[in-house]
Amino acid sequence: MNESLEWNTLALYAAGGVAALAALQKAKARAELSLAKHRSLAGHPRTARRIAALLPNYRYDDTQVFGVDGAPPEVVAQRRAAFEGLVAQYRQRFPKSLAATTQAAQGLSDLQFVSAYRLPYQFRGLADQGLKVGSFMQSSAGMTVTDLDGNTFIDLTGSYGVNLFGNDFYKDCIDRGADTVRALGPVLGAYHPVVLDNIRRMQQISGLDEMSFHMSGTEAVMQAVRLARYHTGRKKLVRFCGAYHGWWGDVQPGIGNPMPAQDTLTLTEMGEVTLRVLRKRKDIACILVNPLQALHPNGAAPSDGALLDSGRKAHFDRAAYTAWLQTLRAICDARGIALIFDEVFMGFRLAKGGAQEYFGVRADMVTYGKTLGGGLPIGVLCGQPAWMRRFRDGAPADICFARGTFNSHPYVMGAMNAFLRRLDDADIAGLYQGLDATWDARASGLNQRLREAGVPVQVANMSSVWTVTYTQPACFNWLLQHYMRLEGLALSWVGTGRIIFSLNFSDADFEQAAQRFVKAAQAMQADGWWWSDGAASNKTIKRRLLREMLAAKW
Repeated sequence: MNESLEWNTLALYAAGGVAALAALQKAKARAELSLAKHRSLAGHPRTARRIAALLPNYRYDDTQVFGVDGAPPEVVAQRRAAFEGLVAQYRQRFPKSLAATTQAAQGLSDLQFVSAYRLPYQFRGLADQGLKVGSFMQSSAGMTVTDLDGNTFIDLTGSYGVNLFGNDFYKDCIDRGADTVRALGPVLGAYHPVVLDNIRRMQQISGLDEMSFHMSGTEAVMQAVRLARYHTGRKKLVRFCGAYHGWWGDVQPGIGNPMPAQDTLTLTEMGEVTLRVLRKRKDIACILVNPLQALHPNGAAPSDGALLDSGRKAHFDRAAYTAWLQTLRAICDARGIALIFDEVFMGFRLAKGGAQEYFGVRADMVTYGKTLGGGLPIGVLCGQPAWMRRFRDGAPADICFARGTFNSHPYVMGAMNAFLRRLDDADIAGLYQGLDATWDARASGLNQRLREAGVPVQVANMSSVWTVTYTQPACFNWLLQHYMRLEGLALSWVGTGRIIFSLNFSDADFEQAAQRFVKAAQAMQADGWWWSDGAASNKTIKRRLLREMLAAKW
């Protein structure tokens, strides 16, 4: 009897020890996962969503808006006069474009959104006073676009990444594509024969055997993640802090998504603790990589609407990012995880073979979009057969469904084919020669000129994708976009956060853009917006903002 009791006691102790060990291991895993998250709010999506819901809306009044940084009365007066001058010039030069934008915004929710976030919300009262940007263009030619008032701008928008070889190039692709498929027209379901050549060319470019066509990059990424989950039987997807992979729920777990993304892990990019997590977890289906993040690892997509200080940072280290991707590749091989390169934005920009060629790392699946459509909307997923298969031979009802009414639309396929064929032309192939050297030299030269001009502005670049950084603590940096527009430089709605050059910029074209850039910065400085007493820092600016928010909230 006593012996039986002893055995039961030992069993209880053993069970308790096993439970305690399991709890300890689980706690350790949770701790490691927490450490692998970036310390910024972007690295903690749930916390970011909660804080965003508490953030108060407030605006600077007329006495604050020009002197919120403590500038003396004479500088405040200088800024007020400069602002009135900006508004007057905008109204004089862009009346038709501004009127069309105002009219369209009444029924176009997209335009309402981008118009509201061109500048920090504390300064939105200035937009009500006339600091508005026209969103309409009537024509393009070469490196330029022309608005409804006949103003011609050097195009630095890049059409959100579409414009790789110049506006005329894509007009030609669309025209050639339409000519190729016109006999079939918009017949859906069946394929135009041009699809055969598209498949062959994409196999050569991507080094991957199979593909599926979609109508957007977001859809292509959705399908890649779904296939990874289907073949691994795992739920978790890994994205890196700040990276953009489309607007669907699982890859946008923080602000902007009303629902929590339960199966998404947002980890620190280029972090050692992240690698430990990836090596240990058994529930990860895929790792998503957006090569553009190499310009600003762990930083969200830069927008002038968030420029309330000069904390924006960017720096591209090709060797370091290559080593990071190589490590991810080795971990994915060892753990059976799908490595997915999201090249919807950067595809064909770094090299003809994209990030795989540029960094020398092969992915299991690659998503493409934007420029690949030859100017028309497209999404393409390329992958190895083992990852792309959507059904199981032994289980006919076990499928991975994906479809879209407009997938493989003949006109899109035609424009895509024109794009792929043009890649082989000598003039286009020549643009890839010495690509990094060309754009790095241009960025370096512009930075030297900005320093010589004595303005607190610099640029950072990843090949032909640039961002503007600010070297002096200030809270009016977001105004630079407006001075640049007055100098004839077209920017996207994120302003100076992302400048995208088409590769066909000649040295003369770039020289013209650089001159206008420096002139805009000098004009802004002359108007007093970068006044400083030498005591302000980004930290003191953030502390002031926190006090303002607390006061507005309570």
